Order: sequence, then structure tokens, then C-alpha cells
Amino acid sequence: MTSYDAVVFDNDGVLVELTPMDTLRAAVRDAFADVGVADPDDRLVELAADHEDLDALDAVESTHGVALDTFWEARERRAIEYQQALVRDGGKPAYDDLQRITELDAALGVVSNNQQATVDTIVDHYGLRETVETVYGRAPTVAGARKRKPDTHYLDRALADLDATDALYVGDSEKDVVTAQRAGIDAAFLRRPHRSGLELSVTPTDEFDSLDALVDHLTGQ
Repeated sequence: MTSYDAVVFDNDGVLVELTPMDTLRAAVRDAFADVGVADPDDRLVELAADHEDLDALDAVESTHGVALDTFWEARERRAIEYQQALVRDGGKPAYDDLQRITELDAALGVVSNNQQATVDTIVDHYGLRETVETVYGRAPTVAGARKRKPDTHYLDRALADLDATDALYVGDSEKDVVTAQRAGIDAAFLRRPHRSGLELSVTPTDEFDSLDALVDHLTGQ
């Protein structure tokens, strides 16, 4: 058992299920329509839905004549709208073991690459507002997206809020492990079923298959 004064959780794939890619594609197509592009390039739709390669999305302007900042704000607005509806309609459920985190004595936080408004909706909808002390998602701008993990920007802010000196970050991706390591804290990799075959090229401090296992370990059960 290891004692931490703060435990910070990723959101999607850790506390709640991942957003279906079809939902994000639909949001992106609506965003393109919002900025006057009726038939967007399919490759750009995929890039914007996945949102991993912002530099490649510079092609939005050369292909469709729309500035990336303008498109991205529409993309974020629609993604927030679609995901908030998904949460309310039961399409983005919490994992069954979510409430186990309330058993931890450490200060708790959430840091996600999803938008702030989306993460706030999830925290409120699933009754976590009194459980977690700080919540960070990305700002809905290109600049905000460039500060996503593995940049430590949002994690650093959460750790400062929690006045943490010995913290653990819990995530379900290699990017989460790297972010924690860059921030100088321990990393727990959560190998949910959607990560069953993922091979990591970095080594987390610990690995668990559920929040049940994580909480049992941290509480000495």
C-alpha cells in the first residue's frame, strides 16, 4: 500500500466510458456545416474527430477556406453539445466501480483532455462535485487543445489546487503515464477492457484492471 496526499483521475475510459467515434464524427460534420462547409473532406473529418494531430488540421483553411481557429471553436461547441446530450441520455455511462473513489482519504481531482464544459457535465451528472476538489478539461480553443496531455499544463494546475506533494495520476493511456512522469508524480495505468491489448512503451508505477483494484490497493484492503 502506498499513501498519497492527492489522487487525480483521467475522465474518459477511467471514470466514464469513451465517447463513440461516430458521435464525434457527427459533431464535426455539424461544425463544418456551421462554418459554411456542406461537404467536408472525409480525411479532415477523421482528423478533427480524433483531434490528435492539430497541425494536420491546418489543411482546413487551404481545403475549405476556413481559418482553423474559426472551425475549431465550432468543432468544440458541437462536441460539447453532443457529449452533454449523450451523458443525459445514458449513452456515456459511468463505470460500475466509479463510486469506489469516494473511499479514498486523499484529495481528489480530475484532469481530462476533453473539454471543460463536457467534463463539468459528467462530474455533475454522476454526483462527483462534492467528491473531487478540482476539475480540469481543455479550453475550447486551438490554444487550449495544444495544452492537452502529454503537456502537463492542466495536471500541474490541478496539483497546485490540491497543494499536492505526493500525488498519483490514474489514466488509461500511454499519454497519461507520460504526463504523470513529466509532472514528477506516480502513474497508475488502468487497463479497462478497451485497453486489454495495448502495449505500453513506458512503465507506470502500478497497473490495475479496475477502480475496485486501485482503491483496494490504496486503502490496504
